[in-house]
Amino acid sequence: MDDVVKSLLNRAKARPSREEAEAAVRTLIAYTGDDPDREGLLDTPSRVVKAYDELYSGYRADAAEALARVFEDVHGYDDLVLVRDIPFASHCEHHMVPFTGLAQIAYYPSADGVVGLSKLARVIDIFARRLQTQEAMTAQILDAIEQNLRPRGCAVMIEAEHMCMSMRGVGKHGTSTLTTQFSGLFKTDPAAQMRFFTLVRQGASR
Repeated sequence: MDDVVKSLLNRAKARPSREEAEAAVRTLIAYTGDDPDREGLLDTPSRVVKAYDELYSGYRADAAEALARVFEDVHGYDDLVLVRDIPFASHCEHHMVPFTGLAQIAYYPSADGVVGLSKLARVIDIFARRLQTQEAMTAQILDAIEQNLRPRGCAVMIEAEHMCMSMRGVGKHGTSTLTTQFSGLFKTDPAAQMRFFTLVRQGASR
């Protein structure tokens, strides 16, 4: 169980009620200068809270559970496993506006076997559906795979566009941010790292 989930469980009693959350949305609507009692906004607080339940569902999920089942019968396969172009949407913890992009995950399986490919995509969503920084999210994904699969090496690459840069502030539309994190063979063997980058680029050029 990751540290964020543990912390939230410890503070569960302090979590505001749905009614309190909806009241907070009404306050924010009024702060923008609009009228929370006008017809088009009457149901907005309940819709926003319902959307938050989905957008931030990662706080109620545990990456260890997603990665718990490993398939041992892989006929001796021990080479690279790469899942490319996993789409995700997250929210910047500084401004609570979205950032979206693609994640690439690769690992060299241990003798214990491999995990279902959809579970790697699930891990992306678990960490993306929280208030995040891209750097922290990249590290958290790799750490979860390291702790639960104990691979011989793992690589995570994330490329995303941040709305806090394109919608506000400097207003630089179309700017992307790239982050990487490596462990094991990918960190110690330049050839393994280069193979990862080459395979990712081949996917991008299709």
